[in-house]
Amino acid sequence: MFGNGNNHKLKIFSGRANRVLAEKIAIDLGGALGRISIGDFPDGETSVRIDEDVRGRDVFIVQSICTPVNQNLMELLIMLDAFKRASPARITAVLPYYGYARQDRKDKGRVPISAKLVANLITKAGANRVLALDLHAAQIQGFFDIPVDHLYAVKELAKHIRSLDIPPDELVVLSPDEGSIKKALDFQKNVGGKIAVIDKRRTSATEVKQGHLIGAPVDGKSVIIYDDMISTAGTIVGAIKVAHEHGAKQVFVGATHGVLCGKAIENLKAVNVDCNLVQIAVTDSVPLTPEKQLANMKVISVASLFAKAIQRIHGNESISALFTDESPSDKR
Repeated sequence: MFGNGNNHKLKIFSGRANRVLAEKIAIDLGGALGRISIGDFPDGETSVRIDEDVRGRDVFIVQSICTPVNQNLMELLIMLDAFKRASPARITAVLPYYGYARQDRKDKGRVPISAKLVANLITKAGANRVLALDLHAAQIQGFFDIPVDHLYAVKELAKHIRSLDIPPDELVVLSPDEGSIKKALDFQKNVGGKIAVIDKRRTSATEVKQGHLIGAPVDGKSVIIYDDMISTAGTIVGAIKVAHEHGAKQVFVGATHGVLCGKAIENLKAVNVDCNLVQIAVTDSVPLTPEKQLANMKVISVASLFAKAIQRIHGNESISALFTDESPSDKR
């Protein structure tokens, strides 16, 4: 894939947001990352220089728009501009985590739709295509005027849960709120068991109130709480407490993006012992700094998933083959 000797070969480059994941993707594709120098000027501005010829190449730039969000976003935009001016055949922005995704609509007056703004910036900066993972809102695909391939980590996380050998009749997949029901149903199709939902009401931008548990009973069961991300962990911690209060034997958490901002780690530590929280499984879409790593945290790599998708995009093949009937129903 990397060394076919022609002028249209695949090249993978990485920003500084998640270089470890980018290196794993490159290794899965049988090569190494492209050479690029990224630094900062004394005043904090980002400096980018591509250190090899990319004319006519099929270029993929891996960059998670994660903390520090604005710095990583600006770095991505500058990289896109640099590559656009270096005359590659195509530039694909590979976004393991898409920042600003939660600002996807006007839920009150006089607020921005930042997810659309970021899509405009990425397109204008030079991306010809986007490859993203578990967008917080599926409609963000429509914010782009360029092709978007949307991947899901459900199969990778489900494979890990199945490896725990929890009997299906003891397993309940719990959606932490009604907005995550579809994700939880997709996950439950892959792991088995039954489904339950928590009636969650948001009381402010930072406070939520978990209400009743709807669906399958969790008393004496192994509960898997599944969502697309853990941000401040308020929703997840509330769901853990509800499951425990309803008699769950043990609780597992599965999420694609371990954003873990604010008091997330503090909140998760508080329920580790009291609520029988056995494990928190997240992917490496967002790099976990040492202070965000808990003893019961398991990181599942999505490098192979991205590598397969990149290989298919490069070969002008459909990525639908990466999904089965058990995957999300809104797959491409």
